[in-house]
Amino acid sequence: MSKDQPQSADAVETDGGATTEAYLDEEINIFKPATPFMRDHLRVIWLSFVAWILVVFGPTTAILVAPGFMTETTVLGGFPLHFFLAAIVTPLGALLLSVAYATQRDRLDTKYGISHEAETDASDAVATDGGDD
Repeated sequence: MSKDQPQSADAVETDGGATTEAYLDEEINIFKPATPFMRDHLRVIWLSFVAWILVVFGPTTAILVAPGFMTETTVLGGFPLHFFLAAIVTPLGALLLSVAYATQRDRLDTKYGISHEAETDASDAVATDGGDD
């Protein structure tokens, strides 16, 4: 959206001077974000990715680095540490990372005034059974 084009009535200006509609019009480049929203969102994505690598590959790497310690150490009544980490901690960590990403994304949407609510007209109304009102 160029500065010469008029903004629509429902466009909301954000911190970077762009509108909530404008972030969709910009080219997406993960190495050079075009808008402040994209920059902040990519920061969340990259941090989540690094945390995911640690959660998923950490136990496997620990088994390779210290196999004796990982197999001889027991937790929760006799489970080897490597089994506990791979079977319990890794899936739980992935779930918590998903929740953390969703929370951060909601904060960004609020910060930049982005709404995912679809605006509907009365003329576009459709009955719940698929027919017209």
